[in-house]
Amino acid sequence: MGIKYLWDTNTAIYYLQQQFPTSAEKFIDDLLKHELPTISAITEIEFLCWTTATDKDLDVLNGFISDALVIELEQAIKLKTAEIRKAHRIKLPDAIIAATAIVYELTLLTRNTEDFKNITGIVTLNPWKIRE
Repeated sequence: MGIKYLWDTNTAIYYLQQQFPTSAEKFIDDLLKHELPTISAITEIEFLCWTTATDKDLDVLNGFISDALVIELEQAIKLKTAEIRKAHRIKLPDAIIAATAIVYELTLLTRNTEDFKNITGIVTLNPWKIRE
């Protein structure tokens, strides 16, 4: 079971809140038949910092995190993050997520493709634009 996709935080949130359009839901369901959801350590941190989460939300988030493959902040990711931040006006969390996708050669599943469009070496896919 090879990993092909890195989930951006927004993708994971929309998945957990069941807010995908039908075509995106089908794509994600098919994807999950073949690979674990894979997230950056920054997505895990963003989940854990979610201040408006209810106890039920936290249970769902913690279950998702424990079921997901979490890619930690290794040296190669740190170096790529610094390179990205020096070259682009991008928020640190987005730079970490981009660096993780690039270092691991994963396609980033994100609704915010515009945030990553100028970064060399990243491949993005917006599940909301997938047509049935």
